[in-house]
Amino acid sequence: MPDLSQPQLIMAFDFGTQKMGMAVGQSMIFSANPLPLFPMKDGIPNWENLLKLVKQHQPNLFLVGLPLNMDDSESELSTRARKFARRLRHQTNIETLMVDERLTTREARDELDHYQAQGRGKKLAADSLAAALLIESWYRHPEGVQP
Repeated sequence: MPDLSQPQLIMAFDFGTQKMGMAVGQSMIFSANPLPLFPMKDGIPNWENLLKLVKQHQPNLFLVGLPLNMDDSESELSTRARKFARRLRHQTNIETLMVDERLTTREARDELDHYQAQGRGKKLAADSLAAALLIESWYRHPEGVQP
């Protein structure tokens, strides 16, 4: 568990097989900012490009969304998200935690509709907003994170 008394620069991932939502946040100011979608090829990122983004943002904590079913069971996508999280940790040696992401995509789509209704959400993607919601969820309930 990260030391919550210290500032955390967080990078979150809403894992997907074709695209991945990403966001960054700063725990001192409770920020969560969506980043552009990251392309995936059958659930595998271009690691060189992903590691460049990591180096650019210099996070000290990763959050990876864990897509659980509503009955708490895991799916094939859950297994693939866990594998991505393990490889991310191995590639970077940065603490990587899994966060229950149930309902974040639905909430992100609702929020995106709100932004678009105000004429502000044209370049935002629901998956990147979902990644930002993972960060916000972690701020509220850091004890709810699974290793």
